[in-house]
Amino acid sequence: MRHSHSRTFQGRDLEKLKTESETESNQTSKVKVMSLSLLRWLIPLGVILLGWQCTALFLASDNVPSVVQVFSSLQSHLVNGDMLYHLMVTLYRVALSFCIAMFFGVMIGIVMGAFPRLNEAGDSLLVIALNVPALVTIILCYVWFGLVEAAAITAVAINKIPTVIVMVREGARVVDRDLLQVAQVFKVSPFRCFFKVYLPQLYPFIMASARSGLSLIWKVVLVVELLGRSDGVGFQLGTFFHFFDIASILAYTLAFAAIILVIEGLLMRPLDRYIARGNYNDSGAGDNGRYKGGL
Repeated sequence: MRHSHSRTFQGRDLEKLKTESETESNQTSKVKVMSLSLLRWLIPLGVILLGWQCTALFLASDNVPSVVQVFSSLQSHLVNGDMLYHLMVTLYRVALSFCIAMFFGVMIGIVMGAFPRLNEAGDSLLVIALNVPALVTIILCYVWFGLVEAAAITAVAINKIPTVIVMVREGARVVDRDLLQVAQVFKVSPFRCFFKVYLPQLYPFIMASARSGLSLIWKVVLVVELLGRSDGVGFQLGTFFHFFDIASILAYTLAFAAIILVIEGLLMRPLDRYIARGNYNDSGAGDNGRYKGGL
């Protein structure tokens, strides 16, 4: 009995050591992957900054400030200026218009993809909406609704909605109808069928429209703020333009671009990988993302 107990304890110790070694090796591999990805990101950035600095030193012009001057201006605006306030205002407009555009774009895109007659009736209007310049939409919204916050948000959302509709509509066209028929055979409720069978097939298209839309929306927001708002990054860029303050223009541009990169890296990319693995349907997903039922 003592020998059997000792063997049992030895086996447990070996299993613990094995699991600990596997955990350490996994952590080491993760650290290596993260360090390699960081290097891949830092090396091109370093090359760009070095080239920028060399160009500024070679030209020696006020219109091409050096990297040191731009970062000095960035520090000055962060510490002594109102950069954080204007960044938060612009981020608020970006987030609100993004949510509005994604909501209406996804809904309309699903309807147009699911009903061919509606798609044919609205296709010409969609083509027109895609090709109307953003500047025209912004001016019309300010003329019709006034220089108010609602007009700014509406103008940005209107410019984004058509692109979301196009992407989601194409996804709705290629939905697997056999899966929907299987759900009908098993008498799945329409609500559950929509969220468990239909909508997951559109997630890649929705993510594609979200990632492309984020880069589009913040550019349109800057134009909206430049034309008709008294705060935000776009308003500040217009002010610096009048004073030919190129260093401040580049400082604000770098600050907002850094925020967008953080949002892309911490939110969009992990969410994209999460959806690509199929983990959005935990109730019906098994190992390796294989579906095991659970309609």
